[in-house]
Amino acid sequence: MDTATTEAAMAELFLKRPDPYTAARRLREAGPVHRTPLGLHVLTRYADCAAVLQNNAWSHADEAGQLHPSVSAEEAAEELPTSFLWMDPPDHTRLRTLVSKAFTPRTVTRLRPRIEQLCVALVDAALDKGEFDLIDLIAYPLPLTIVCELIGVPAADHRAVQKWSQDLARGFDPDALMTSEAHAARSAASREFQRYFRELIDIRRAKPEDDLLSALAAVEDRGDVLTETELLTTCVTTIVAGHETTVNLVGSGLLSLMREPGEFERLRAHPEYVPSAVDELLRYEPPVQMTTRSAKEPITLAGHEFQRGDGVVVLINAANRDPEAFVDPERLDVARYHDRTNPPPRHLAFSLGIHYCLGAPLALLEMEVLLHELLKRVGNMTLLTEEPRYKPNLIVRGLAELPVRFEARQ
Repeated sequence: MDTATTEAAMAELFLKRPDPYTAARRLREAGPVHRTPLGLHVLTRYADCAAVLQNNAWSHADEAGQLHPSVSAEEAAEELPTSFLWMDPPDHTRLRTLVSKAFTPRTVTRLRPRIEQLCVALVDAALDKGEFDLIDLIAYPLPLTIVCELIGVPAADHRAVQKWSQDLARGFDPDALMTSEAHAARSAASREFQRYFRELIDIRRAKPEDDLLSALAAVEDRGDVLTETELLTTCVTTIVAGHETTVNLVGSGLLSLMREPGEFERLRAHPEYVPSAVDELLRYEPPVQMTTRSAKEPITLAGHEFQRGDGVVVLINAANRDPEAFVDPERLDVARYHDRTNPPPRHLAFSLGIHYCLGAPLALLEMEVLLHELLKRVGNMTLLTEEPRYKPNLIVRGLAELPVRFEARQ
């Protein structure tokens, strides 16, 4: 692929939300490393991407500076309240440990009855309506309700939290690719989120409850483990990361199954494939399409010499469909991960290494429970548009709406 064609593929990758995978494949086939106009290098192949994510010689702490140069270091806490998402040890380890207790497999398992109850109610509402927007009626309410209840956000505030989260998730994209309106929305959402949590923390200090916010407020009161800024940004990070990606898993995952009805019927015949299907949907349509790292020291990777401070884009959407790692990677196969004795490589949708997604067990459980409920009660899921509308987001990619029709299983 010549330089002009490579640049065209990269532009398409960054701009074409309905199908970034064709451009990602062209870049991967053209070579393992490509330089972007932002000065970063794009990595396209699974082995290289996995190596970066698992190697602590690659830092995640510089992402804010790489993608958001318009935000000064002094403004970062106010403008980009992302806490341990963009940290290295030891601060990353300290903050992650404080939140991790809420997302252990044992803790998440205790949430199953509530998730099942909510999925029943959401499918009830869907079948009552018949035709509806799946993103609004199911994809947002499921993970948003659960993470808000886990943290301690009252139900009356869920819609406001949803709006702020959407604006922050859009704001993760490179500044150069955002409109002035998106910049302003990110700034407003950051400030509103932190104002909101300051007020809610004061309420929890006066009257603690059995939720993550009360626990974190108690830690911050000791003053030796968590500062107020860290407390606020940890709350924001947890709530945004705890549902925005799962919204996209539900939306894109169900869209994929509607486009491949044979795979949905295969799941109905083999419900034991559901855990595998969730992993396959994450591989096939990763909610987080890319992430960045920077070299802490000189490193050779994919035949390229990286110097200290050099930045890379780990192209998850290309790596997850790399034929060197996955058999027939462009095909959706709900049983791909079912054989645990000889599984394919782990997909990169949840990252790897120390930044492996803290909320992965919760996202997996929510999607598994929802799929079981749909298989049991929904006979047909029909798309009402051939071209569903996507959010403008590049990094956290997902549908803005998905008009569908559900018919009850007879």
